[in-house]
Amino acid sequence: MKAIASLKRNMAEFKSMDARDKRSTVADLLLNNAIYILLVIFVIFTAVQNSNFLAPSSLVNIISLAASSLPTALGIAGCIVLTGTDLSAGRVVGLTAAISAAMLQASDWANKMFDNLPEMPIPLVLLAVILVGGIVGLVNGFFVAKFSLHPFIVTLATQLIVYGLLLEFYMLNGNNGQPLSGLSDTYRNFITGTMFRIPTGNGQSVAVPWYVLYAIILVAVMWFIWNKTTFGKNMFAVGSNPEAANVSGVNVFMTTMMVHTLAGCMYGIEGFIESARIASNTANTGLNYESDAIAACVIGGVSFVGGTGKISGIVLGVFILRIIFAALTMLSISGNTQYIIKGLIILIACSIDMRKYLVKK
Repeated sequence: MKAIASLKRNMAEFKSMDARDKRSTVADLLLNNAIYILLVIFVIFTAVQNSNFLAPSSLVNIISLAASSLPTALGIAGCIVLTGTDLSAGRVVGLTAAISAAMLQASDWANKMFDNLPEMPIPLVLLAVILVGGIVGLVNGFFVAKFSLHPFIVTLATQLIVYGLLLEFYMLNGNNGQPLSGLSDTYRNFITGTMFRIPTGNGQSVAVPWYVLYAIILVAVMWFIWNKTTFGKNMFAVGSNPEAANVSGVNVFMTTMMVHTLAGCMYGIEGFIESARIASNTANTGLNYESDAIAACVIGGVSFVGGTGKISGIVLGVFILRIIFAALTMLSISGNTQYIIKGLIILIACSIDMRKYLVKK
């Protein structure tokens, strides 16, 4: 009822405007929602060009890809709320994926990285990679909060450090940089096993993997943290105005540390999922994952001006990005060109976001 009443008020206000104001309002509406409008046009165009784009198997694939990349987006969004970013995200995903693979290779795998290491319990490995990711995030948060360094510089440094550690890890025990594969069936089934199947017609069906459920759980947990805890309120307060937050009694140092630590934990979870999802891990696992996550967050309304963002927007942004990438693949656009499009998406989304901020200001 409130939404209907608000819509009626907006319509009444619109009718009362003169022609120039109406044109200005329509132009603002189109510019502020340009990405969504272009997306609808793009989806329709892709569906016309390739009828398989909207097939159940394609839609499940988009959902699965979105679920696999949600943890990093959920983590990096907190850093953006604090007017920062995290360039180390992708490399942390790669390192934690490598650790997960090394600890959960099948006992009888011929090229097992650590011959004498028994197959570890899945919960223990998950906790280990969350800890590793959390430590990297803690380091990021400490240098940002303690020395007032820009997150771009801090996370660029940790990105290089983590990448170096990742390369050294692949050299351990005579592995000499070889891919880590041969993962145990228990691990792969835990991540990529079939949760349920969706009929696609003609007696066929498509499987929905378990990690989709894990992504939903993470979304619910992060929504609760952002919206129902003191930490979440403090995060938005610090992102909006750290000086005012400090005067109001918010521990800016601790809040900044916790946001980056939580982000690192999310990267660790994605590394754990990604390791089993791709099955064969290399030093390039996680490469540029942070750029996709940042693009998804900005598309979803997490503003670089700070203090703005919703979990629902992040989820929407991730899905929009995956729909775009899936459509580009369906249209046989080369991977090289897709990098160009990714960059343009980030540039356009940030420009629209800044325009909204300047208009409000």
